[in-house]
Amino acid sequence: MDKIKLIAIDMDGTFLCSDSSYNRERFRKLYKRMKKQGVKFVVASGNQYYQLKSFFEDYQDELTYVAENGGYIIENKVELFSVSIPKVTVMHVIDILKQYPEVKVCICGKKSAYVLRGDNAFYEHMSNFYHRLNKVEDFAEIDDQFIKLAIKTPSDSTRIIRDKLHSDIGKDLVPVVSGHVYVDLIFPGCNKGTGIRLLQNKWSIDPSACLAFGDGGNDIEMLKQVKYSYAMENASEEVKAVAAYHTTNNNNAEGVLDVIEQFLQVQE
Repeated sequence: MDKIKLIAIDMDGTFLCSDSSYNRERFRKLYKRMKKQGVKFVVASGNQYYQLKSFFEDYQDELTYVAENGGYIIENKVELFSVSIPKVTVMHVIDILKQYPEVKVCICGKKSAYVLRGDNAFYEHMSNFYHRLNKVEDFAEIDDQFIKLAIKTPSDSTRIIRDKLHSDIGKDLVPVVSGHVYVDLIFPGCNKGTGIRLLQNKWSIDPSACLAFGDGGNDIEMLKQVKYSYAMENASEEVKAVAAYHTTNNNNAEGVLDVIEQFLQVQE
């Protein structure tokens, strides 16, 4: 077995339990072992950087984040990369999304995320994922660097809407399933996989020395970028088809921590 030098984890549905908790005491012990072994720990998620770091307490600024599905990459509080989607593209996509009255839209910028004023329930819901979230009267008034769009869909039509959007906006932004009722619209060629590759190149780490975990469609490129790719027991079938391995336990039973511990144990 190759010595692991980089571990990348998705958050929702993978590292986190369904109630957004995790075994903090167990992870802290594993993180100390990772540091001792020189293993880089990367948080790779569709969620906002400011929300992701809040999960990791006093060592949050030691970690590396591939946030916003690869659109914003931070190492030790230093920005390594941020995508910039032209405002004209964003507004064009917003116009197309008006054809989908069943979806709700959140625009993700570098400084904050944004939702339309008036839907307080949606604002409260999205604030769980975006710690910096502002209400606006009109998306056209936003003055920010645009990183991605996130839309919430009815639970029974997420993949149907994703497929329709491929046809409608695929030349401008790429729709990927992120969680079970969300579709992220990301800049072409910018995803978790490209984020991991940037880090591999920066740190001179071969894919054969990398371990990654995921459960949803937005994890596929990341899983393809590493040798030891794990689909969660609760992952979608399309993710399980791509991953080299599957965890025995799901996200509610510490499936990620079990596998990390096994790898670290072998390396000690």
